[in-house]
Amino acid sequence: MKVSRRWKRWLIVLFLLGGLVASYERWRSWREASQDKVILAAAARYGVDPALVKAVVWRESWFNPDARGRAGETGLMQVGKDAATEWALAERVAPFTQSHLFDPGTNTLAGTWYLRRMLRRYPHTDNPLPYALAAYNAGATHVTRWSKGSASTNSAAFIQRIDFPSTKKYVLTVIEQRRRWTRIGVSQAFCSL
Repeated sequence: MKVSRRWKRWLIVLFLLGGLVASYERWRSWREASQDKVILAAAARYGVDPALVKAVVWRESWFNPDARGRAGETGLMQVGKDAATEWALAERVAPFTQSHLFDPGTNTLAGTWYLRRMLRRYPHTDNPLPYALAAYNAGATHVTRWSKGSASTNSAAFIQRIDFPSTKKYVLTVIEQRRRWTRIGVSQAFCSL
């Protein structure tokens, strides 16, 4: 009798844990799909891989449109004031204020525009993505400092030269997250549309 009660308790505990895990996975899937429409629209407008834009949003704000950074970055893609102003001028968005960046659509457009600009800045490399992500995270000045010798054209050497651990981790995790969404396919990653 005692053994059967003990087994029942364990089964109940396992059932409850399974329910918690399933609930968390459902919530995580919902959260990851919550900004798909604005991500896809910005990616299409600026010709940037939607899986990359989604990976940047994931890393920058974890899909929270109200996110605020320590240096004044705002919204889904943690767009800074200077980048936002450049985007607004280039796209003739007027009047424009920093508060507009809390709108997910505006923020994703500005961030994707800036990301595209960074990707185009490094065409001479074997893979501009690590350079662009490092510039997006730490600024182009640091990328210039890290792009010496073979690292000026070899992305693997460039990643090794990044001496900000947080930026190196940023670059590697965004690349891996992009691979994840590319593997499952854009149609599945954006199934909520």
